[in-house]
Amino acid sequence: MEKKTKIDAENGKQDLTITRVFDLPVELLFKAYIEPEIVEQWMGTKVLKLENKKHGSWQFETKDPHGNVVFKANGTIHEFIPGQKITRTFEMDNAPFDVQLEFLEFEKLTDDTSRLNMHVVYRTPELRDQMLKLPFEYGINMAHNRLQEVLNKLK
Repeated sequence: MEKKTKIDAENGKQDLTITRVFDLPVELLFKAYIEPEIVEQWMGTKVLKLENKKHGSWQFETKDPHGNVVFKANGTIHEFIPGQKITRTFEMDNAPFDVQLEFLEFEKLTDDTSRLNMHVVYRTPELRDQMLKLPFEYGINMAHNRLQEVLNKLK
């Protein structure tokens, strides 16, 4: 799998940046983060709540075939500028990870291409490094590849 999503994590820092150029208009890329039906398709999880507004909140959940919850995450949306920016928290339930702060910026490059810039801040450098030891890079590349595939059908 080609890794089109790039992660920059400076040693000793508590943050990282994630960038990805998509062959999608910026409006369509932004929709992938705010429309529950699209989020469910590319993330492979159920959207329980997605309030796209300042002081809104969100909640996602994934269950196995037996109905057991295998992933549950939630957060608060702190800033919401349609087509441009989402600032939110991200916290996983029943996981050894602390809450993180995410700044998502959607940038138009051309009429048909856009870039997602994510700045993610962790409480400590150790927590960030713990996340990076997981197949984090593989997972985000896989998810962004699915996002591109799902949205190609909507173009």
